[in-house]
Amino acid sequence: MLVVMRKGATADEIRGVAEAIEARGFRAHPIPGAQRTAIGVTGNKGALDAPVFESLPDVLEVIPVSHAYKLVSREVKNEDTIVRVGEVPVGGRGLTIVAGPCAVESREQTLIVARAIKKAGAHILRGGAFKPRTSPYSFQGLGEEGLRILAEAREATGLPVVTEALDNDGVDLVERYADAIQIGARNMQNFSLLKRAGRAKKPVILKRGMSATLEEFLMSAEYILSEGNYDVILCERGVRTFSDFSRNTLDLAIVPAVKKISHLPILVDPSHGTGSREKVAPLSRASAAVGADGLMIEVHHAPNTALSDGPQSITPEMFAQLVQDLKQIAPVIDRSLT
Repeated sequence: MLVVMRKGATADEIRGVAEAIEARGFRAHPIPGAQRTAIGVTGNKGALDAPVFESLPDVLEVIPVSHAYKLVSREVKNEDTIVRVGEVPVGGRGLTIVAGPCAVESREQTLIVARAIKKAGAHILRGGAFKPRTSPYSFQGLGEEGLRILAEAREATGLPVVTEALDNDGVDLVERYADAIQIGARNMQNFSLLKRAGRAKKPVILKRGMSATLEEFLMSAEYILSEGNYDVILCERGVRTFSDFSRNTLDLAIVPAVKKISHLPILVDPSHGTGSREKVAPLSRASAAVGADGLMIEVHHAPNTALSDGPQSITPEMFAQLVQDLKQIAPVIDRSLT
């Protein structure tokens, strides 16, 4: 249910309605809009009695929300959400470029890549300190030492940092060192982890699970918002199909589908979506064309010796050319890379 406040309602009046909602045993989620504030109501076990909320002071109307996912839907908030990672906005007219190595392997490797992508025009540095791998014998990441290296790279380049957390303890560490928390595809339905991320004070980038439907994807985001963290960025990274010519099938159709029913920004990860560096640039251009709010791209200065996902990592030179291509595309689709 959505409680819509009258235009011009003050912060104290909004707070009073939220407190009245919570006094009745529900959770209140104030959502500022361009014209007026709405308050999402969750925590109910069944249908709510609208007149109870309509009688609250300064309430304009009460609107039922039909979707199972409430807080992420455009029924609750029609305007696009813009999430700030550090000082970088994700959403709106900007086309945000997140780039960096799949895994933090060393201080030298991370600084080389970070400086190269900064020079080329990237906005956010990505890199894995904790690596969930299919094989237990593969490189698992440097852990907290990797987080310290990412923090040093941020100081050296000015780029805010996003990195993945695998469990609740990992969220604590990532919150301490990074500017945004990534929840990977394998953890998209790790509901205890989603709830913990929902209590974090940093933005969350939520990657789509390998077999997740659109509704399952949005319901996972709902878990995070329902805990009070409204700074959520979705990320399409490919799904499992019968395709045998790429690592996954990059589902670009989900971008306009998300845009139609949700206010959350959405990135596309063509690196995991294809598994092949030759396919990253064309799929990046296509992602921008279908309306993605940004891209997440794996870059490595020596991809053939990378400890993780080398075949899908592009070189700094390839990345620089891709950014130039996107600068040509952006004005045509009313976007900006600035």
